[in-house]
Parts: sequence; C-alpha cells; structure tokens
Amino acid sequence: MNKIRKGDEVIVLAGKDRGRRGTVLRRVDDEHVVVEGVNRVKKHVRPNPLKGEVGGIVEKDMPIHISNVALFNPASQKGDRVGVKVLEDGRKVRVFKSNGELVDA
Repeated sequence: MNKIRKGDEVIVLAGKDRGRRGTVLRRVDDEHVVVEGVNRVKKHVRPNPLKGEVGGIVEKDMPIHISNVALFNPASQKGDRVGVKVLEDGRKVRVFKSNGELVDA
C-alpha cells in the first residue's frame, strides 16, 4: 500500500522548497512524486509546428524523492508519518503515526 498517493496534501521536508505545501499531482515511480508548485525548473522547449507547439521557456514541476515529503496532518498543522492499520472488516487504511487518526476519513 502506497503511503503517499495522488491527491494527498504534503509538506516538503528537505531541499530548496523546504516548508512548502502542495498536492501530489502524480507518482512517477515507487520512490518519486510530482508535487504542485514544488521543484519547479525552467525548461527550454524547441518549437514543433507538426504538433502545434510554440518554442520558448516553460516552467514545469519536476519529481521529488518520497523521503523528502511528509503527509500534511490538518489536526497538528505539521507533516506527519503514515502507518497502515487493518480494520475489523479486513480493510487496510492509512493512519497518522502521531495521533492515530485515519488519513482517508
């Protein structure tokens, strides 16, 4: 079970964007996520008239390692670690380590 998923609100723990909050736009692989407004770079794009693309400098969000982000806990207003708990009916749910509340509730 993935502890950080698409759509989760995370806070950056390390790097040039430390302390920034954003939502996870997508998971690149098991260890990298793309967070909205975090790790932005300027990329030079060559025009491609066949695809209708204009050239220029484009800002885009690049992947960040999953160890450098933590799930944002709205109760404590801080980043928090995530654990997995099995409910009585057999479902697995994500819980915050600090207070044991359900993440998906």
